[in-house]
Amino acid sequence: MSTDGWKNFGRYGADLDPGNIHGKVALGRALEDALERMIIHGGIKSPASTRRGLIARMKYLTTTSGGAQAMADAGITATRPTIRAWTKGKQRPRPENAEAIDTAYWNLRAANILANPGALKQHLNRGGQGTKVEIHPINQDVVDEPRRRDNLRVRRIQVRYIWDAAVDALVARDIGELEQIWDDIIAELDSDWGAYTYVAHVGLGA
Repeated sequence: MSTDGWKNFGRYGADLDPGNIHGKVALGRALEDALERMIIHGGIKSPASTRRGLIARMKYLTTTSGGAQAMADAGITATRPTIRAWTKGKQRPRPENAEAIDTAYWNLRAANILANPGALKQHLNRGGQGTKVEIHPINQDVVDEPRRRDNLRVRRIQVRYIWDAAVDALVARDIGELEQIWDDIIAELDSDWGAYTYVAHVGLGA
């Protein structure tokens, strides 16, 4: 089976809508969205502008490997005594530093989750139950009317066993591997698989 699907994609106008993309791209974006939700869901809820939120972020940044570099990358140039004062809640940073602390925290948390993707794999595998994939077909409004397909609809399928490889491909930015994984996913659609090689959107129930 070739993931090329519609080999002449765009001949009849489908490529006029930039939202019509290959499924491998849509899958990559869906995985990034799932990762972002995981990063945010497990992160510190209190804003950095509050004492509690500031102390929590500073403790993470000062006790986690890479924290000092994350703060430097965010533009924080405070002295060690000032950083200790922020961490103990004895001094409040200026608004621009509070924003930089927030940026450093989320960047470091994201980097650490990406470096240890096992949690995302576990989340998507769900103990072998897998994750529901919602596939939205391309927008056909831009397709020459005689060439439109009336039977395209949103498809929902429960997908198992591919998530370890999918997360590894996301982390490695391996678009070729994502293409193969998308091929495996749409194979579940039997004879309709080719019509979903290119899609408008892919959502994950995770």
